[in-house]
Amino acid sequence: MIRFALVGGVNTLTFFGCYLLLHPWMPYFAAYTLAFLLSMTGSFFLNTYFTYRTRPTWKKFALFPLTNVTNYLVQSVGLYALVSWAGTDDRLAPLIAAVVAIPFTYVISQRILAPRGRRRAPAGSGPGSGTDERQPSRLA
Repeated sequence: MIRFALVGGVNTLTFFGCYLLLHPWMPYFAAYTLAFLLSMTGSFFLNTYFTYRTRPTWKKFALFPLTNVTNYLVQSVGLYALVSWAGTDDRLAPLIAAVVAIPFTYVISQRILAPRGRRRAPAGSGPGSGTDERQPSRLA
């Protein structure tokens, strides 16, 4: 869970940086969507290598957007509600909406990216333990 939170923090900063760079050039929702798609790709690799210590595959890459569809829907509803109904600044609202979506994203990404039978890594897992699944990437 700690690794997921760290990756989530990096991903959120990446997303927010992209959003702020794009926002002056396009409507807030278009900037939000493009920043979301860009950060999703980085999130996939960080989560496969660092969070779940597994290798990326085309199948996982194809399924990973399911985690982000949920995230996108929760964040989009939150973004719209915060900006349109609550009057929140459209530069700050994406961060608030992102925090609300974290638990939903964690559950779904764990089901897609964590190897079956190892949804929660045991204390002795990792390099040299016999449970480490890291192998050369098929995506590289």
